[in-house]
Amino acid sequence: MVTVDFEPWEEGITFQVATHLDIDRREAFSQSEIATYQTALETGIREELADLGSGTTVAVAVVLRSMRLHDIDSRPESFHAVGHVAVRNAFALAYGRPPETSASRQ
Repeated sequence: MVTVDFEPWEEGITFQVATHLDIDRREAFSQSEIATYQTALETGIREELADLGSGTTVAVAVVLRSMRLHDIDSRPESFHAVGHVAVRNAFALAYGRPPETSASRQ
């Protein structure tokens, strides 16, 4: 589980980790593991936004505010998938429905 804010920004995608990132169960994970999950999340977000198509200009800052980790269930692949879902959820909240991407057209 993660909490991210999507904020208007200059053209492109900026991914930031909040200064006071709230991490549930931080003590059970190394900084390297936490960084791996953050990178996987960022990759999923960037992929989903890039998949919007050439006619869409992306101008957003994504700020990671919190993450919940589980010593058995947390895997980079899960955070990668959550990145895709976070973008879809942000579009649904902002515009009422997720955008159509090339992946959703297949």
